[in-house]
Amino acid sequence: MKQAPEHLVELIEPIVEGLGYECVGIEYNPHPQHGMLRIYIDHENGILLDDCSKVSHQVSGALDVEDPIQGNYQLEVSSPGADRPFFKLNQFERYIGSSVQVALFKPIDKRRRITGEIKAVEGDAVVLREGERLIAIPFHTMSKARLVPEYLLNKGGRNGK
Repeated sequence: MKQAPEHLVELIEPIVEGLGYECVGIEYNPHPQHGMLRIYIDHENGILLDDCSKVSHQVSGALDVEDPIQGNYQLEVSSPGADRPFFKLNQFERYIGSSVQVALFKPIDKRRRITGEIKAVEGDAVVLREGERLIAIPFHTMSKARLVPEYLLNKGGRNGK
């Protein structure tokens, strides 16, 4: 998964969780002039703009003090949205029965993208049902994974073809 380096996760996750939010994941895309640090937060009552601002303010203060990132970057805090990204294996367990689109580092059956229903998490693999077929995808082979919202499934979007 496209998780930020461990030192950033160790700095940011406790701040987010200390404010009462779930830290869904942290992405970091380094670039000399246009770096991006994106933090996805969630809460059982949902996320509003005020929640994002609150987390941004606290994290920004810690980043200013610790200064863990070289160069310029933009800090963005957002909800995971309807097509929430997955960063950890246990996040798939919470969405068993839902559809997910997975991008792979290396092809499986000559395909780098697979869309299917999450059937189970077994060991370090996620088992997806694609049509009548079950596919076990090791977590470490996934470059990206996102939930496929129901409204896209009903309209035939993101069907993996």
